[in-house]
Amino acid sequence: MAGAEADAARSDALFAELGDACSRLWTVYPLATAAEIRGEYERADRLKRAGLAAAESFGLTTEVPDLLAGLGRTALLRGDLAECRTYHEAARDRAAEVGFRAGQINAVLGLGLGARREGLHEEAERHMREVLDWHRSVGLDSANALILAELGFSALARGDLAQALKLQEEGYGTALTSGDPRAVALALEGLASAHAPAGRARGAALLLGAAAALRASTGAPLPPAERADVDRTEAAARAALGEEAFVAAFAHGTNLTHGSAVSEAAHED
Repeated sequence: MAGAEADAARSDALFAELGDACSRLWTVYPLATAAEIRGEYERADRLKRAGLAAAESFGLTTEVPDLLAGLGRTALLRGDLAECRTYHEAARDRAAEVGFRAGQINAVLGLGLGARREGLHEEAERHMREVLDWHRSVGLDSANALILAELGFSALARGDLAQALKLQEEGYGTALTSGDPRAVALALEGLASAHAPAGRARGAALLLGAAAALRASTGAPLPPAERADVDRTEAAARAALGEEAFVAAFAHGTNLTHGSAVSEAAHED
């Protein structure tokens, strides 16, 4: 995180020194992403809005839908689901106008994320299946860790515990190929969500502990706006185990490798 922010800030300064306003757009993505990971949503929003204005002025027809989708993602993190939908629909439409399929998929992903948080699980699953299929068709399967986790959360909300666990297990395997510790942490949280209601509350607590430790190791603990799924799982595990047992299992998980946590959770029965 620190390296990404430092490099992006240096890049921005160099482009500013050159007077290259167009190339400064490349610095928006890492700077805004880092701000979001840290929960600095106003800063992320400000960076993206400035980037969008620049992209519009330069006529960058693929940058515009990506930045519109980016504003939709920030709205999602702020909890403004109506604005999230509006920006992602605009991004999808602008991408379609210029035949930018990757931009359309990025917008559909955002619509899926928003729909699940609105409780519209069928819509969310439809969007996520479209993204999943496209990623696989173009060889981007490692990008599906998030998609599979989202599909797993939707299956859980529908009460399909077996399907939820299957999707989260697939998501964990996919996350391992990504090389991204935050993707692995999300997969662990997804697995925990599937284990908790299936009578494996201690396993869920272990997985949550391992995920928290993994996120902390990146310098980017999960911000409050992204904790809804984790908090729901944690509450279920606490209720099943009791406070003392939950705390002990969670602490044990923080000292395990993620592979060991997954194995121990799966064999809790």
